[in-house]
Amino acid sequence: MENKCYAAIDIGSNAVRLLIKKVDSCEDLMRRRMNKVLLLRVPLRLGFDVFIHGKVSDERAEKLLRLMKSFRQLMKIYEVDEYRACATSAMRDSSNGKEIIKKIKKSTGINIEIIDGQEEARLIYGNHIECQPEGKGNWIYVDVGGGSTEINLMVNNKLTYSFSYNIGTVRMLKGAVKKSSWRLMKDDLEKLTAKYGKINIIGSGGNINRLYRMATKKDKKKKRMAVESLKMLYENLKPLSPLQRMERYSLKEDRADVIVPAAEIFLFVSEITGAKYIHVPEVGLADGIIDNLYAKDLS
Repeated sequence: MENKCYAAIDIGSNAVRLLIKKVDSCEDLMRRRMNKVLLLRVPLRLGFDVFIHGKVSDERAEKLLRLMKSFRQLMKIYEVDEYRACATSAMRDSSNGKEIIKKIKKSTGINIEIIDGQEEARLIYGNHIECQPEGKGNWIYVDVGGGSTEINLMVNNKLTYSFSYNIGTVRMLKGAVKKSSWRLMKDDLEKLTAKYGKINIIGSGGNINRLYRMATKKDKKKKRMAVESLKMLYENLKPLSPLQRMERYSLKEDRADVIVPAAEIFLFVSEITGAKYIHVPEVGLADGIIDNLYAKDLS
């Protein structure tokens, strides 16, 4: 297992990622760490097709196929020993999703799994107990993606509840989030708060990572930002056009539009739970996939 190389492919609603990590050479198996070798992010924005038309367009499907061919070559170059490829919300909702992954498998050999929201949530947080900043207590992990939001409640280091909602940044931009989804999330969070009292938030996803870096008031040592700081940043961002956000905050085009709805989702969760801070350990689905592969090898 020493120096074994793992890869994760995360096919999201906004972007597609390839993450490659290698195990270090520490003799103590339990103290070994995963060193990042490569992280590649390509904004294919599959959800822009799916959440309006119900399917991935031929143009984007072809781009996804070409990207998977590139990823296959990169995994060979970096001598990846084991990988897992997962597609989430957009491909779950796409009427031609299974057809696309079948074509990709035939052309590249890459086997893509379309995973449900519960599996997505499990992968993101199942192996990230160590990311809890203060150990015991009540923590909700909130991962905001382009097509869905995954919420997990950890009570004293144990996964207690896991939820997935069709509320995501791309869905919001396209007006494709149902009011019933917001009500369901609100009801679930109110029940958890009533039962467990104080709940802290750990945020995941590219948007909260970027918002954390943009925030003027944050605790770098504890890797957290005050909700009030996020609210101020959101109020500054919201009136601006995506182009203005790009110019003022040095944001990429595919980040400048989705970052505002992402902030809205985190503020929505914070308001209901009464959380004062959002911890940002910078972990995501790709990290969870690799952690899961490594954990299986250890068992």
